[in-house]
Amino acid sequence: MLVVQAASSLQLCRIMRPDDANIVGNVHGGTILKMIEEAGCIVGTRHCNTQDGDRCMAALVRVEKTEFLYPVFIGEVAHVTAEITYTSKHSLEVQVQVMSENILTGVKKLANKAALWYVPCSLKNVDKIMDVPPIKYASAEQEELGRKRYGAQKMERQETKARIEDVVPPPPNPGQHTVGFSQSSLIHLVGPSDCTIHNYVHGGVTMKLMDEVAGIVAARHCSTNIVTASVDAINFHRKIIKGCVVTVTGRLTFTSNKSMEIEVFVDASSLMEAGKEKYRAVSAFFTYISLDKANKALPVPPLKIDGEEEKRRFEEGNARYLQSKAKRLAEKERQE
Repeated sequence: MLVVQAASSLQLCRIMRPDDANIVGNVHGGTILKMIEEAGCIVGTRHCNTQDGDRCMAALVRVEKTEFLYPVFIGEVAHVTAEITYTSKHSLEVQVQVMSENILTGVKKLANKAALWYVPCSLKNVDKIMDVPPIKYASAEQEELGRKRYGAQKMERQETKARIEDVVPPPPNPGQHTVGFSQSSLIHLVGPSDCTIHNYVHGGVTMKLMDEVAGIVAARHCSTNIVTASVDAINFHRKIIKGCVVTVTGRLTFTSNKSMEIEVFVDASSLMEAGKEKYRAVSAFFTYISLDKANKALPVPPLKIDGEEEKRRFEEGNARYLQSKAKRLAEKERQE
């Protein structure tokens, strides 16, 4: 992996290998998410250690909506560029872009873009949040836009904490295309290779597990090749420490004609301390699409709804879908 760095920016380059991809050669969304988080962590940690005081490490607390614009394939080079775009007293925003390069033809495409929020944790005391050195902005307008993004994500994080729900096991012998039919879980024991030097799980590791489970849910519902289209905001509610057992659960909440929204939860519990209760560590919504052999979008089987809770979640998913669609159209109009 090649690393190119500057004061508040960073670029990682890596060729995509067969173990990064699914059986048809599309690189897993979780692999891209892990690379995005690694770049953000590096640039954030480096920036926060440019001042005197305790040495610290940037801990991921939130990922804003992440767009998967084009698939990345085996043999292509992923260029991940990260830049700090806003700092508050105790947090920083990192904007990340992923360019895919076909090294045989030289063609490059913007594959992904994301915004991540970090807080610096002291290496002496992980519960101590350090001050963030301010960055210089190109204009007052740029700083004001960053301040608005900071306020919006802070409010959304608080709202997400307030609506944490329990995961209900699927019923026995659920019918095809129901929520219970495709609901899936993955259990993972957190080991040293998953963790930071604090012995807490890397955000990128968690996101990769979440994408794997969401992919299983989508594949079970469609029985076709599926890829990650986008990830709605990922909120990291609590840290996960080495030695914990994490249960990652995904369930369908909404389907449109050509997309599926999958809600994913990460619950953690201590393996060695039986008295400690399981807790919700991370939550997010993933959007998947179904593809044919030519990588063209296929229609998605409609989700069969059963009960008031599933109906409520479907309606909320539809509202998010319409909001996201409106934002994409507005962005397209601005560019034209």
